[in-house]
Amino acid sequence: MKILYAIQGTGNGHISRAVQLDPYLKKYGEVDYFLSGSNAQLNTSLPIKYRSNGLSLFYKKNGGLDYLKIMKSFSFKIFKDAKRLPVEQYDVVINDFEFVTSLACRFKKIPSIHFGHQASFQSKKTPRSKTFNPIGNLILNNFVQSKKYVGLHFKQFDENVYNPIIKDEIINATPINDGHITVYLPQYSIAFLEPYFLAHANFHFEIFTKEVKQITCKKNICYFPINNNGFTQSMIRCYGIITAGGFETPAEAMYLNKKVMSIPIIDHFEQESNAVALENMGVKVLDKLDKNFEDHFNHWVKNMNPIKLELQHSTEELVDLLFKKALN
Repeated sequence: MKILYAIQGTGNGHISRAVQLDPYLKKYGEVDYFLSGSNAQLNTSLPIKYRSNGLSLFYKKNGGLDYLKIMKSFSFKIFKDAKRLPVEQYDVVINDFEFVTSLACRFKKIPSIHFGHQASFQSKKTPRSKTFNPIGNLILNNFVQSKKYVGLHFKQFDENVYNPIIKDEIINATPINDGHITVYLPQYSIAFLEPYFLAHANFHFEIFTKEVKQITCKKNICYFPINNNGFTQSMIRCYGIITAGGFETPAEAMYLNKKVMSIPIIDHFEQESNAVALENMGVKVLDKLDKNFEDHFNHWVKNMNPIKLELQHSTEELVDLLFKKALN
């Protein structure tokens, strides 16, 4: 069987998930990967056969999405890339929220299955932010169009929504607490973040950022380059995690039974919707990083407990289920 797996490269989570899935996908046949977007910082050993600039995300200095820059980056080359992508040569097309592949399947009338976290929003039962964000809502609902889907979320909100896929390194880990706090807030610059964390001199922070190429320390902060293994090890050892409103990082942190604080990217409808689900589970959520952070941080440390995430399905079971739905 020939399998095409399309990855949205606007963040690191999609690539990380594909790496975890790769050996399980190969049990079903020969797998080719298509990667689009230019925001991911992870290097990957995946055999990427096709690439496209696709659509990428850009952020303002205050942590919000820069919609003007996103629109300016749009190129009609996307349509050429879609027409050139040979989706018709594959028995199964799996789409992890990737626009070009969705477009190619529509052009050539080839069926595909939408798989991953964003696919869970095809169910109306999946929590959504109540903020007025018509563009974000439109993107989440229409970025990938497919009649079949297998969604992943923190909880099983509907019959086609299942638990997250957790990396083997996390599942096999023995968590410890060496007292540091892991930070991944890609929407903010070092210059913006630094004063907030320097103010808490009694805590050590490991901040992961694309702005450094090697580990750099300043007082109670160490900055780390984006690295999958380094970040995973930091999570396994940490006291708690402060992260944006993505999906994979909070899921892995909760699986490790670590305390989580989520600060979603401003005007990012999906992340704000994730934050709704997290807050409903008892996770500390902030709208933004501002002058009230000190009070929020102290309350988080002193009064909030970690939320433990349990898995009902293994990665192998989810891949089996994915192919069963794709082939029926």
